[in-house]
This record gives sequence, structure tokens and C-alpha cells, in this order.
Amino acid sequence: MPLALLALAIGAFGIGTTEFVIMGLLPQVAGDFGVSIPTAGLLVTGYALGVVIGAPLMTVLGTKVPRKRMLMLLMGLFVVGNLLSAVAPNFSVMLIGRVVASLAHGAFFGIGSVVAAELVAPDKKAGAIAMMFTGLTVANVVGVPLGTLVGQSVGWRVTFAIVAGLGVIGLAGIAKLVPDLPKPEGVQLRHELAAFKNTQVLLAMAMTVLGFGGVFAAITYIAPMMTHVAGFAEGSVTWLLVLFGLGMVGGNLIGGKFADRVLMPMLYVSLGALAVVLALFTVTAHNKIAAAVTIALIGALGFATVPPLQKRVLDQAHGAPTLASAVNIGAFNLGNALSAWLGGIVIAAGLGYTAPNWVGAVLAAAALVLAIVSAALERRTGAHGTVAAGGLPSEQRTVVHH
Repeated sequence: MPLALLALAIGAFGIGTTEFVIMGLLPQVAGDFGVSIPTAGLLVTGYALGVVIGAPLMTVLGTKVPRKRMLMLLMGLFVVGNLLSAVAPNFSVMLIGRVVASLAHGAFFGIGSVVAAELVAPDKKAGAIAMMFTGLTVANVVGVPLGTLVGQSVGWRVTFAIVAGLGVIGLAGIAKLVPDLPKPEGVQLRHELAAFKNTQVLLAMAMTVLGFGGVFAAITYIAPMMTHVAGFAEGSVTWLLVLFGLGMVGGNLIGGKFADRVLMPMLYVSLGALAVVLALFTVTAHNKIAAAVTIALIGALGFATVPPLQKRVLDQAHGAPTLASAVNIGAFNLGNALSAWLGGIVIAAGLGYTAPNWVGAVLAAAALVLAIVSAALERRTGAHGTVAAGGLPSEQRTVVHH
């Protein structure tokens, strides 16, 4: 794997830390600003919606900018947003800081996925994408737990200041290690938009929304769920997040490995198992050991879907993948926003802190149904002979290597 993938993983590490660390700090942030837990959950929803908006917006703005330079600009925006969160005088400013940081997220992973795929041979694409996303998953083993520990010990503001520092390191890594890739010739916005006429691209994005939304329905409220239902001490949330992160790392690597071989069967297994495990979490959340095991499984099964879903979008939109890739990252976060919002609703309705797990199970099951429908449509139309949105039959695809 090219060394440039390490630079992308470093940037992903910083982004992954800020995206997920808020979940372990929701009670502290809610207490400091005097808001309820469901209201504090808007920091998750707001970030996710910022990714949804920022993914296509920043990608379109960056169509005339070399990819390396755009990745550096995105990391700079990420730093500014986290600094704003760190010094926020009230909840509204904190929310604005989260949204500013989130604007970099989708375009970074979208452009980064395209760059990663171009750096390797065709049969290594999903593995290269998974390598970049390893930074995101490792953040949940190292960055998020440490950030949670720091936030609980010396204050959540210090956590976000440290995250801003991670962004600076990521920016430096990109500047040093990512090559100056030439801008693809003949790529125009209308070609990028044409990918969204492809039913398979839209189905893959819908699977992304629902499948990963299932994960966030449960994990957004993991801190109150584990302290109030399972009976863990507040400090235990840190190592529970480590378990979630370890599951993510393993699931991401497994998903990347098998997506290059049996993409759709990988989605069937991971989405089906995710739905079952999330449903069981309503029961296992009442037992410390069972809850801990379940959290790790949710991380593994959830992230086992990421490389295959991202690769499927790239495959189906192969003629103009950049915008579609970025929008699919936004789709992950649309699922996050939707599930965090729905989870807050069921909690506020008095159904308890385990109720979001049922929301997640339903979302994951719906994603499995879409995967089955997508495969059936592909078999019916004959994927190898169709003309995709990019304008070339699939057997005439070309890949540029650098």
C-alpha cells in the first residue's frame, strides 16, 4: 500500500475523533450548558447534517482545485471548527463549531476515497479505501477514549482543543506524504451529477443511510444507556468506547478484504447480523458483560459495511465518482443524524434509554431489504452490459494509477 494512504489515515484519525468523542461527553456538555441529554444529542445530529450539506458543497467548490490542495484546505476548516467548539460560550456556538468542523468531513473522505482507489490496482481498491478508513476506526480505539477521559477529568473544552491539534498534524501529513495528483481531464460537474441518475448508486446510498444509521441509533446514547441501565460507572464509558473502536477496526478490515471478493454477500451478512445484534442490545444492555460484548459487535458489524458500500458507489458511478463518493459519506452521516434524532424522540417519549436500539434494528433491517432489491435489479438488467452514468460500458472501464 502506498505511503500516501498513511497521510489520509492520519486525517481520518482526527476527523473520527471529533465525530465520535462527543458521545462519551454528552452528559458533561449537557450539564455545563444546562440542557437535556436529547438536546445535547443535537450536537451529533448537527454534525451529521453538516456532513450531509458539506459533502456535495465542498466537493463542487473543489472541482477546480487539485485534490491534494483541497484535502489540505478541508483539514484547515476542520481545525477552525474544533477551536470554535473548544471556546464556545454557549450551546448555540458549540453547535455552530460542530457544524463548521463537519463541513470538511464528507468531502475529505469522498475525495480521499477516490485518491486511495486510484493509487492501487483495481483488485485492491476496497482494501485501499479500508486502509484510509482505518484512521477513522483507530480513532475510536485511541482518540475517542482518551478524549473522553480527558473531557471527564479536566473538561470537554480541552478535548476539543486537542482534537484541533490533531487536525494540524493531519494537515502536515497530507502536505508531506500525498503526491500532487493531476486533475482528471474532462471532468465536469454535469458528468458528476449524471451519476445520480443511476438507480444502483441511489440504492447504495439509501443502504448507507439506513445501515450505518442503525449503529448510531444505539451508540449516540451509549453514555446514559450504560450508566443508567447497565449500571457502569461514568468512567467506564471510556473503555466501553475502546471496545466499540476495536470492533470498528476489525469490521472495517474484514469488510475491505471481502468487499473485493464477494461484495453483496458481505453486505447481506453484515446488515442482517447488525439488525439482530441491535435488537438483542435492548436485552443485553441490562447486563454489564453482555452489554460490553454487544457494543464491540455493533462496531464490527457496522463498519464491516463501510468499505463495500463505498466501493459499490465508486463502481456504479465509475465515470464520475468524486461527487458520488463524497455524497455517500454524507449519506453515512444522514443516517447518523436521522438515527440520533429518532433515538432522542423515543427517549423523550419515556420509552427508556434502550429504546434507540429498536430504532437501530429496524433501520439495519430496512438496509438489508434494499441490498436484496439492489442485487435483484442488477441480475435482471445484466450489470456487465449496461451503460453507467459515466457513459462507458462497464467492460471498458479504465483506471489511472499514480
